[in-house]
Amino acid sequence: MFSDLNLDAEAPVRARPGVGEWGPVQVTTTASKKRGRIVTALFLVGALVVLVAAGTFWFLQIHG
Repeated sequence: MFSDLNLDAEAPVRARPGVGEWGPVQVTTTASKKRGRIVTALFLVGALVVLVAAGTFWFLQIHG
Protein backbone atom coordinates (compact mmCIF):
# COMPACT_ATOMS: atom_id res chain seq x y z
CA MET A 1 0.00 0.00 0.00
CA PHE A 2 3.04 2.28 0.24
CA SER A 3 4.14 4.12 -2.91
CA ASP A 4 7.75 5.31 -2.94
CA LEU A 5 7.86 8.52 -4.97
CA ASN A 6 11.65 8.47 -5.15
CA LEU A 7 11.87 6.86 -8.60
CA ASP A 8 15.66 6.80 -8.77
CA ALA A 9 16.33 5.32 -5.34
CA GLU A 10 17.66 2.06 -6.81
CA ALA A 11 19.74 3.78 -9.52
CA PRO A 12 23.46 4.34 -8.94
CA VAL A 13 24.41 7.90 -8.02
CA ARG A 14 26.33 8.43 -11.29
CA ALA A 15 23.18 7.60 -13.29
CA ARG A 16 20.87 10.02 -11.50
CA PRO A 17 20.23 13.43 -13.08
CA GLY A 18 21.11 16.50 -11.07
CA VAL A 19 18.00 17.90 -9.41
CA GLY A 20 17.38 21.63 -9.59
CA GLU A 21 14.70 23.69 -7.90
CA TRP A 22 11.92 22.64 -10.31
CA GLY A 23 13.15 19.29 -11.60
CA PRO A 24 16.08 17.51 -13.24
CA VAL A 25 18.95 19.63 -14.57
CA GLN A 26 20.46 19.09 -18.07
CA VAL A 27 17.79 16.62 -19.13
CA THR A 28 16.61 16.89 -22.72
CA THR A 29 13.17 18.45 -22.97
CA THR A 30 10.29 16.91 -24.86
CA ALA A 31 10.22 19.84 -27.28
CA SER A 32 13.89 19.41 -28.20
CA LYS A 33 13.34 15.66 -28.73
CA LYS A 34 10.43 16.48 -31.02
CA ARG A 35 12.55 18.97 -33.00
CA GLY A 36 15.30 16.37 -33.27
CA ARG A 37 12.90 13.79 -34.66
CA ILE A 38 11.62 16.28 -37.26
CA VAL A 39 15.14 17.33 -38.27
CA THR A 40 16.22 13.69 -38.58
CA ALA A 41 13.21 12.85 -40.76
CA LEU A 42 13.86 15.88 -42.99
CA PHE A 43 17.52 14.94 -43.30
CA LEU A 44 16.67 11.36 -44.29
CA VAL A 45 14.11 12.51 -46.88
CA GLY A 46 16.64 15.01 -48.26
CA ALA A 47 19.33 12.34 -48.48
CA LEU A 48 16.91 10.04 -50.31
CA VAL A 49 16.02 12.82 -52.79
CA VAL A 50 19.72 13.47 -53.44
CA LEU A 51 20.41 9.76 -54.01
CA VAL A 52 17.48 9.36 -56.39
CA ALA A 53 18.45 12.53 -58.28
CA ALA A 54 22.08 11.37 -58.60
CA GLY A 55 20.97 7.90 -59.73
CA THR A 56 18.61 9.39 -62.31
CA PHE A 57 21.34 11.72 -63.56
CA TRP A 58 23.85 8.88 -63.98
CA PHE A 59 21.23 6.62 -65.59
CA LEU A 60 20.38 9.31 -68.14
CA GLN A 61 24.08 9.97 -68.80
CA ILE A 62 24.75 6.30 -69.52
CA HIS A 63 21.61 5.66 -71.59
CA GLY A 64 21.20 9.14 -73.08
